[in-house]
Amino acid sequence: MTNQFLWGALTMASTTAALFFLRFFASTRDRFFLIFAGAFGVLTLNWAGLALINPMSESRNYLYVVRLLAFVLFIVGIIDKNRRPPPTAGG
Repeated sequence: MTNQFLWGALTMASTTAALFFLRFFASTRDRFFLIFAGAFGVLTLNWAGLALINPMSESRNYLYVVRLLAFVLFIVGIIDKNRRPPPTAGG
C-alpha cells in the first residue's frame, strides 16, 4: 500500500515537472524544454504503470524500458542543448 502511495506521488511530481517544462517551452521556444517535458511525461507513464500493475506480473519488466526511454530523452536534450551554437547578438 505504501508503494502505491509513493508511486502516485511520483506520478504527480513528474506530471507537474512536465507541465512546467511545457510552460517554459511555450515562452522560449527552446526545444530543450520540450525534450525534458517529454522525458518527464514518459516518467509519468512509468510511475503510473508501476502503481497500476500487479507487482508479481512479468510484464512489469517492460516498465524499465519506459524508464530507459525517459533517461535517453534527458541525455538527448542535454547533448542537443550543448551542441547548438550560441545565439548571435541582435539576430
